[in-house]
Amino acid sequence: MSQVAYLPAGKREQTKVQNRQAILDAAREVFGELGYEAATVRDIIRRTGLAAGTFYNYYRSKEEVFAALADDGARRFAPILKALRNKGGPLDGFVREAIVAYFEFMADEHVSWMARRPAGEAQPHIQGETPEMAAVFNEVKDALEHAITEGRGPLGDTEYMTAACIGVAREVCDKMLMRRPIDTAAAADFTVEMILGGLRGLPGAKC
Repeated sequence: MSQVAYLPAGKREQTKVQNRQAILDAAREVFGELGYEAATVRDIIRRTGLAAGTFYNYYRSKEEVFAALADDGARRFAPILKALRNKGGPLDGFVREAIVAYFEFMADEHVSWMARRPAGEAQPHIQGETPEMAAVFNEVKDALEHAITEGRGPLGDTEYMTAACIGVAREVCDKMLMRRPIDTAAAADFTVEMILGGLRGLPGAKC
């Protein structure tokens, strides 16, 4: 008679969640200690205590693990952005609060590994867009469209505007995280002025 034990569906799902979290936690530690470039899948597996086969049930490479870390951060940042958007008020106030919140979130998110990476190591970039990243994009786009509807925002293609705002913020944030010490205030001030300056240069801008 087979000795294979079958876990109840609820237990299996709980185990999957725990295994994924163990891999992400281990990756943060390994990327922090060794740097992203030097780290290997084997390093991550050793830190989890899981079997190699278990790891590959979830991720095929360290690039996929890094993408999962980015997704996890985007999933948790989207509600913060939504709360800021729901406060209402002028567009420039939303932009400033959103940028400050993003930079502080990223600094806190990666303080256990990103800040300990080798100085000057380039920030890896995620290819494509996930639902979590799309949620962040849509929150910014909705804020711009709402401002335009109320006559408080610049006229133009809101998808282009959103992409430009997020692109500037992401690139400056990458450089901020490469520096020691990390200065979120200076990075945020610079980024806010860049983004607002660009928006104010568009037709019909009142932000």
